[in-house]
Amino acid sequence: MRAVQITCLDGPEHIEIGEVDEPQADPALVCVEVHAAGVAFPDALLTRGLYQYKPDLPFVPGSEVAGVVRSAPADSGFAPGDRVVALTGLSGGMAEIANVAPDLTFPLPDSVSLTAGAGILFNDLTVHFALTKRGRLAQGETVLVHGAAGGIGTSTLRMACLFGAERTIAVVSTEAKADKAREAGATDVVLVDGWLQQVRELTGGRGVDVVIDPVGGDRFTDSLRSLAPQGRLVVIGFTGGEIPTVRVNRLLLNNVDVVGAGWGAWFMSHPGYVATQWAEIAPLLASGELSAPEPSVFPLDRAADAIGALERREALGKVVITLR
Repeated sequence: MRAVQITCLDGPEHIEIGEVDEPQADPALVCVEVHAAGVAFPDALLTRGLYQYKPDLPFVPGSEVAGVVRSAPADSGFAPGDRVVALTGLSGGMAEIANVAPDLTFPLPDSVSLTAGAGILFNDLTVHFALTKRGRLAQGETVLVHGAAGGIGTSTLRMACLFGAERTIAVVSTEAKADKAREAGATDVVLVDGWLQQVRELTGGRGVDVVIDPVGGDRFTDSLRSLAPQGRLVVIGFTGGEIPTVRVNRLLLNNVDVVGAGWGAWFMSHPGYVATQWAEIAPLLASGELSAPEPSVFPLDRAADAIGALERREALGKVVITLR
């Protein structure tokens, strides 16, 4: 089968596309013919050996897939021909065939294409966890999201209003990214230069209730300053490169929280949690109440460009690689 391979740790530009053996048949797993695979920021880190998970070289990256079931355990609830989305762990997804655990495999609503489906699980379930469990989003609150034109950002903008937000403020770096944030549903969009003052003006000086931050870096302190009393700053990642520190006296001033949202660590220690999330999100997707992602799509042969776009922070929306 054709697959993306990481054979050295010199960055996305050194990714190879080649023929590898299909995964060995396992009667306990669902075998999926992969049509599309999602790309996430950890994939970029993996190409440089900078992620906490360090598989032996060479390996196939990719943590989420959408495709058609080839075979499945009799008691799994799946049958050949079913359209599904699945989590693979942090490797194995960017290949024409993937074996996945039945409890991390889910039926894809007919209204959602396989290409869009590949962009749902990793980001949407992370955002669902960040907003509802860690951010404690309440009805009528205001959510601000950094990196708003990226995968996590557009997921936040698509989902926040469905889970209580009255207003969403997107922080972006360019006008092109501003357009993407508006398409995803942002109520307001501000450019990163001078963003804090703009947010204060938009909120009449009150601030925002929840900040979703996948960026980190030098805007972190201003994110704390942007919070309303009892606001929550939810840390998802550090695509900006620098891991910021918290001067805890700032937490006292307005009784604000800094909260980590490590979705992967949570679901791995809470069996059944992902299925609970999917049971809530799938009907919204099926009805159209939650729009499907509109990903940036790259063919398999351009996998290096796809992963590199995340590393360079050039990507608009979720990035997906097509394999069929």
